[in-house]
Amino acid sequence: MRDITGEKTALRSDLLAARARLTPDERTAAGRLLRDTVLTLPEAEMAGTVAAYVSVGSEPATQSLLFALWKRGTYVLVPRLLPDRDLDWASYEGPDSLRPGPYGLLEPTEPARGPEAIRSADLVIVPALAVSAGGVRLGRGGGSYDRALTRVSPEILTIAPVYDTELVASLPAEPHDLPVRAAVTPSGGLVRFAGAAT
Repeated sequence: MRDITGEKTALRSDLLAARARLTPDERTAAGRLLRDTVLTLPEAEMAGTVAAYVSVGSEPATQSLLFALWKRGTYVLVPRLLPDRDLDWASYEGPDSLRPGPYGLLEPTEPARGPEAIRSADLVIVPALAVSAGGVRLGRGGGSYDRALTRVSPEILTIAPVYDTELVASLPAEPHDLPVRAAVTPSGGLVRFAGAAT
């Protein structure tokens, strides 16, 4: 019998080790390319509300993307981790509206809008350690974003920003793993998957 949980754990370890080898300059450059790609998407240009996340550590940088969306008048929602690992959402009001949270995360200081607030998003940007050619997303293992994605309409574009080497042919998946509809990489730009929102 296949040990999918074990496979995921090993993959996470390998992917995190590879990310740790990236230099700060490489991370910054990747974040800039990812930001520029997302900002020019029709879904981002037309979005009244975007749900996104605040990158930390070796994740592809999202801070400049959040700031650019906010500055052009988009209502940006960012998550706050709840004790049960579900995600609450609050508005992003610039870099000063964030504070340290659990697990080294940065969280919004604005009033909470509840886990259902993600339903109002016209575009959803979610973290991933890797994404497969079929849209399977490998997260950190807490299940927070799988729960959040159950609240997102099938018509809404969900994007996972990843480094070039993290868009892979296949990934182990379990029934609770919800796919994303696209990935964005620094060199390859946006890749939409079969059945993705258009």
